[in-house]
Amino acid sequence: MESLKLGSLEVWPPVVLAPMAGITNAPFRTLCREQGGGLFVCEMITTRALVERNAKTLKMIRFDPSEKPRSIQLYGVDPVTVGRAVRMIAEEDLADHVDLNFGCPVPKVTRRGGGSALPYKRNLLRAILREAVRNAGSLPVTMKMRKGIDDDHLTYLDAGRIAVEEGIAAVALHGRTAVQHYGGTADWQAIARLKEAVTEIPVLGNGDIWSAADALRMMAETGCDGVVVGRGCLGRPWLFADLAAACEAGAGGELARPALGRVAETMERHATLLAECFGSEQHAVADFRKHVGWYLKGFTVGADLRRRLATSETLADLRQGLAELDLAQPWPEGVDAPRGKTHPRDRVHLPAGWLDDPYEVVVPSADAELETSGG
Repeated sequence: MESLKLGSLEVWPPVVLAPMAGITNAPFRTLCREQGGGLFVCEMITTRALVERNAKTLKMIRFDPSEKPRSIQLYGVDPVTVGRAVRMIAEEDLADHVDLNFGCPVPKVTRRGGGSALPYKRNLLRAILREAVRNAGSLPVTMKMRKGIDDDHLTYLDAGRIAVEEGIAAVALHGRTAVQHYGGTADWQAIARLKEAVTEIPVLGNGDIWSAADALRMMAETGCDGVVVGRGCLGRPWLFADLAAACEAGAGGELARPALGRVAETMERHATLLAECFGSEQHAVADFRKHVGWYLKGFTVGADLRRRLATSETLADLRQGLAELDLAQPWPEGVDAPRGKTHPRDRVHLPAGWLDDPYEVVVPSADAELETSGG
């Protein structure tokens, strides 16, 4: 297995933490980086908010001094604004790598022509990629996308070829359409088809990687050059230790299977890091609540204790609840399974007339750019 080469960057193991809104902030990236190497991408940043120097957005792109390479994912719909944002990152040394989001399926993004809706407009996609690469200087620019809007409007093969032609350093494909959201099963064969069609740059696979074995199987079945891990690491930052071991030793790599005591320690540290990052204990503990169920998935924990942990208001409350857990309880079997949102959507919300002409060069109106970062 080879390292992942993104321009001048070399990433080992060839594993990427997918940007997830409200999840992949600096504290969570720290927990994952401590487990194993790879590329750890911050939450999605909107190009408009960045160029306007929105205070919240600027806080979101603060990186720990030990965080190398620093990776930012941008969302944008206007080639000019995307170019300005990338130039700002390059000239002000805000990051070492820029990823472009063409995979987000949420309605508030797609109804504005962004995320997974945008590659349908092939020439708009080309213009955005061209401006990003032109303004990036020496920084590698990559892109993450889905198969398309739905099975009748697939875009990933065209988008992959456009990416090569415009100088993108790598492409990542989530093997679902926008209408699938996170439901159903990821189509790994689509990743294989993209790899066959795009041979000049690395192709990364994303979707349904719940364990290191899944990552190895995806790479073997599709020929992809690396994997992007999203929901599989929710409440499981040690998945990156498993991935590193698997990349080094193959299927025989030792797996991290922490007892509940270590899980509890990680939970406390996660919440503490959030408090240090946010500067507000109340904000941090409230933000941490969504992680409680993911960390405890599969463990035997009483309903009352689960509820108290998930409604803690202070670090002291959280620590008291964690101390009541059966800390010697071993790692549960059969928990390498879906976490997070799983339901498909009935339809994809799109701008009026969006599907009329796939080659129309139309830049969505100024209000199509999200005002705030994070998704």
